[in-house]
Amino acid sequence: MKRNVNSLDNIKNQIVLLKGKEVNLKVNEGRKKIKCFSAKVDKTYPSVFSVTLDEGGLKTFSYSDVLCGDVEILQIV
Repeated sequence: MKRNVNSLDNIKNQIVLLKGKEVNLKVNEGRKKIKCFSAKVDKTYPSVFSVTLDEGGLKTFSYSDVLCGDVEILQIV
């Protein structure tokens, strides 16, 4: 049975489609530190994307963070 594997290009395309939309993110910051954020996908670049947090501030993540599972997009609001 073949497993459905996301490639980096697929992840980039999915995040580009989310540009301007509200999402919930679950971020693994290491050493058992997991944080959840409500944010809006702000800008997309060739190797990273940025989100504006609802409580203020800006965070930037790479597409490989999503591929590796360090960043999960849980729900589109």
